[in-house]
Amino acid sequence: MNMHASSVAAPPAPRTIAEMQLPIVMMRDILLKTIFRQNVEQVTPIARAICLPVPVTQELIDLAREQKLLQATGTLHAGAGNEMGYQLTDHGKARALDALSQSEYYGAMPVPLTVYSEQVKRQSIRNIQITREQLTGAMGHLILPDELLDHLGPAVSSGRSILMYGPPGNGKSSISNGIRDALGDKIYVPRAIEYSGQVITVYDPIVHSKAEEQVDDPNSLRRTSGRYDTRYVRCERPTVITGGELSLSMLDLVYNPTARTYQAPLQLKSTGGVFIVDDLGRQEEPPQALINRWIVPLEESKDILALQSGEKFTVPFDTLVIFSTNFHPNDIFDKAALRRIFFKIKIDGPNQEDFLKIFAMVARKKKMPLDEATLVYLMKKKYPLIENVYANYQPIFLIDQMISICEFEGIPYQMSPDLVDRAWANMFVKEETIVH
Repeated sequence: MNMHASSVAAPPAPRTIAEMQLPIVMMRDILLKTIFRQNVEQVTPIARAICLPVPVTQELIDLAREQKLLQATGTLHAGAGNEMGYQLTDHGKARALDALSQSEYYGAMPVPLTVYSEQVKRQSIRNIQITREQLTGAMGHLILPDELLDHLGPAVSSGRSILMYGPPGNGKSSISNGIRDALGDKIYVPRAIEYSGQVITVYDPIVHSKAEEQVDDPNSLRRTSGRYDTRYVRCERPTVITGGELSLSMLDLVYNPTARTYQAPLQLKSTGGVFIVDDLGRQEEPPQALINRWIVPLEESKDILALQSGEKFTVPFDTLVIFSTNFHPNDIFDKAALRRIFFKIKIDGPNQEDFLKIFAMVARKKKMPLDEATLVYLMKKKYPLIENVYANYQPIFLIDQMISICEFEGIPYQMSPDLVDRAWANMFVKEETIVH
């Protein structure tokens, strides 16, 4: 199935309180806390603040009025479509403050975990099919051998785990980002989810890129916002990129003792998208320990998280995990761990022909004129010193160095054997003993 932006089924908006599948007291308290904190009075602004359709919001308001927690102000607001105003009674204010002392959370109603799990299936990363054209388009700025794309395409389309390994400086990180760019569709990310009466915030503006929203014209007869549940935010497929700073604790729920709410861990925020572990082997924890933490999620498509109380529960794990390392896999993993990573792809340095293509492309981009004699010098005199081992980062490094020297010397951009020597000296550090 080839999934495009329009084909991800949107979460349907709830039509009644019963359809919400949340504890009534929790919904009522979030309503009261939101009115108290945001000072909203009419049904439409209240509905917008708690991200529910107006009829469901009205149902909740009526419930709070029956319990003498809200009262009508008796004034119709012309600017708000002649809507009745509501305010907290003294009893309602006391209840709101009591509820805030138990949990500071207010605003968007959370989505029950079971309901969210259904949406995860509808927009699964495993439903996506990347074509060669999409992948080449996203990697257009990189010069990659065809056989690498032959391996990458099926790996990405499987939505499973990928290990990219090979010498540093050959674009493993750029390839990971290219994969992210190839996933062109949109998914729905909940602002918060609920499990066992606890609120876990998921939507994170740092991780999630919000798609363009259609805003209703209040005077229009045809409303569009009822098309999907606005407790979700329509976003690009998320990408989480971590490097040497990744620790096992980042994969646990984050509890905020002041607000008494939880924040989703990184892998839950990346649901439906890509989780990139860059520079594997540079973290404080050994790579084997990190991989062990991922074994159950990778094999069973579910993760186990724990609340402060110690209660464990299961959440969906629907993420394309890309591990990238400069080490050989056999040096950092045992065979059992390697078996669990679905695709292992070696990212090698370019051959001489591709190296020269990259060099020419970078020179053209940076407006550095090519000089044949200098290129011959580089190939015949310099690269034999390092056994003709080419890396993708070297053209940019050498050309940037030569540009810096030209600017310092006040001469037009040019390349020469002398400038290559000076640039080369900065690319490698000689092995020598420093005397103290």
